[in-house]
Amino acid sequence: MRPIHRSVKLYLPLYIMVIAVDFDGTIVEHRYPEIGKELPFAIATLKKLQAERHLLILWTVREGKLLDEAVEFCRRRGLEFYAVNANNPDEQVPSHPSCPCRKLQADLFIDDRNVGKLPDWGAIYEMVHNHLSYRRYLASLDANCGDDKKSFWQRLIGK
Repeated sequence: MRPIHRSVKLYLPLYIMVIAVDFDGTIVEHRYPEIGKELPFAIATLKKLQAERHLLILWTVREGKLLDEAVEFCRRRGLEFYAVNANNPDEQVPSHPSCPCRKLQADLFIDDRNVGKLPDWGAIYEMVHNHLSYRRYLASLDANCGDDKKSFWQRLIGK
């Protein structure tokens, strides 16, 4: 069992998973150091996951002013992260480049550099919400192939 920081204990048993989310290529199109256009449904899906009691951590290579711009981009769209480039809000991130790499303790990492690329945000939500591995998610799609089932987004908004 992974150790839980004292600031997270305040949320127990209120949170379900700690999810680390990359920024460039995951929330927005990859245009580093600029900020690309928001990927469809990225912010909406992350806000929905927060509403379902998941803790979100922004996990990005950005630092300094570029990191501040990314955090503000999300904040203007109503997405606030539990922590940024750290396991918890109180953690001091090393500022010197020779410091060892930051190691994050998360249950799930959402990143465009995954093996097999980044699934669309509808698929990501379905997997997290239904506790499915990517393999099980794809198998469930095959099993429902001929059904006249409502789309994910129709089911999400209840239409």
